[in-house]
Amino acid sequence: MKKIVLVENDVKSFETPMKLEMEGPLKHFEGELTKIRTGRAHTSLIEDIQVSVYGNDAMPLKNLAALTAVDSRTLTIQPWDAGIVSDSERAIKVSDTGLMPSNDGGIIRIQLPEISSARRDDLVKVLGKKLEECRISMRNVRKDFNNLLRDAKKNKEISENFFTRLSDVLQKITDNYIEQAEQKAAKKEKDIKTV
Repeated sequence: MKKIVLVENDVKSFETPMKLEMEGPLKHFEGELTKIRTGRAHTSLIEDIQVSVYGNDAMPLKNLAALTAVDSRTLTIQPWDAGIVSDSERAIKVSDTGLMPSNDGGIIRIQLPEISSARRDDLVKVLGKKLEECRISMRNVRKDFNNLLRDAKKNKEISENFFTRLSDVLQKITDNYIEQAEQKAAKKEKDIKTV
């Protein structure tokens, strides 16, 4: 968190940096949501799989190939260099996705299996865990800003009334961002449960 100078009766100087800080956990949560599988194929399931190529460090698959979702249950990977097809296939097999690729020499295809109801329940639990992590991150941002307010009041940089006003703003913004995360999670849960 950057140093914030509180100016008496200037709510915007407090509100703007706080919203910027709250965007971080929300954007991270949105990224995590794309990695949770629903009933449809999506390239985000495989794009960050690390592939060791050319004897160098591993690189994400999205930097090495064209990834496409052909239909609701099929992904294709077309490496830009035909020499790394087997490396890419091996990386997918050993990843924790549980996907089994097949290749025809130039293009790797992944046929996604139907998700069982037990697996859907597991994915909903993973979603709940990710949502709670997001809430905790947002509460930590709130705590940092609350400490800033308390210190400013203690050092008599702001009045008691302005402290109360900013505390209310702080809670409203926190509630708003947590509600946004919960709405995104509810939408994702609906997608997971849709057969």
